[in-house]
Amino acid sequence: MINRCFCCVAGDDEPEPAAPPAGRRSRRNPSRAPKNGSMEYPWEIYSLKELLQATNNFNDGNKLGEGGFGTVYWGRTSKGVEIAVKRLKAMTAKAEMEFAIEVEILGRVRHKNLLSLRGFYAGGDERLIVYDYMPNHSLLTHLHPHRGAPSSQQHQPLDWPRRVAIAIGAAEGLAYLHHEANPHIIHRDIKASNVLLDADFVPKVADFGFAKLIPDGVSHLTTRVKGTLGYLAPEYAMWGKVSESCDVYSFGVLLLELVSARRPLEKLPGGVKREIVQWAAPLVERRKWERIADPRLAGRFDAHQLRAVVEVAMLCAQSNAESRPAMSEVVEMLRFSGERRGMTKEIVPVVAASSEEVTDMDDVTGSSEPLDRRSWKLTKLR
Repeated sequence: MINRCFCCVAGDDEPEPAAPPAGRRSRRNPSRAPKNGSMEYPWEIYSLKELLQATNNFNDGNKLGEGGFGTVYWGRTSKGVEIAVKRLKAMTAKAEMEFAIEVEILGRVRHKNLLSLRGFYAGGDERLIVYDYMPNHSLLTHLHPHRGAPSSQQHQPLDWPRRVAIAIGAAEGLAYLHHEANPHIIHRDIKASNVLLDADFVPKVADFGFAKLIPDGVSHLTTRVKGTLGYLAPEYAMWGKVSESCDVYSFGVLLLELVSARRPLEKLPGGVKREIVQWAAPLVERRKWERIADPRLAGRFDAHQLRAVVEVAMLCAQSNAESRPAMSEVVEMLRFSGERRGMTKEIVPVVAASSEEVTDMDDVTGSSEPLDRRSWKLTKLR
């Protein structure tokens, strides 16, 4: 059933609901192709009993986070392996579709910067997806600690070298989806809560429930809009036109969030909403790079590297989709900034970061119109 469902992912968002098989548990060899030509996956089909035991009956104390379609719990198997289990909230057709898509796609892709699928359970009204547990939770909990579980609120602010490494790793995972996966995959929900961090802070792009496949020779699809406000590319939010470039835009917003620790969409006095790109643009144009940096860094960042990363972010978040770089180019630019400046060298405070009093209202653009940066060029980083 999953295979039939997966073939529909690249088309309409309303195919006939389908559920993965809930047969006996097995680990399959992904390198062995069956005689009928279908693909086998290294999934483990768990029993409901063992996942209930692992998560202490989905105890609230085990809760790691909660999203629109499900809640994620920490668990430990009888063999002592730590896992994360996503439990779908309700068994609707849309939830069933998201479940099938995520299991199928995660079973196909393998990259050090993509979250690995361990297995699933599908039976009755329960749909459970099992992942590797990420001890350092999501990037969201580090940038906005108050939004995470109590355990994540103790996180120390990410230092500058680690932020750059996370940016590069997340870009590499996304580039793999766009350029190496076959068929190519558009994530459609790139955001801070979907970048998880392992014990060594290696980023893992996660949550493929909204993903779409792009067949060879197809430049874009028109579909229903899904994703998170503040991260959506203009052409996707307005017309449902989705392509790899939409992920690039979302990644640009994520980069600005990673550098500044500001929310992608802020509510100003009077109820006016401002996107992070609108907040950053006047500072970029006035070359106030240090004022874009997260105050918790206390000036401990490489100023040249900060500028390079912010410029990459703004190139990604251009209003014109055709002007945005491909993710392969984004990876190259971020690597260039890291290698050139020496990511592992000691970072000293930047005096200019505190040389003038900064108020939030200084940065208000007063406009909700998309920003026009058609004159910006990739060569600026060179």
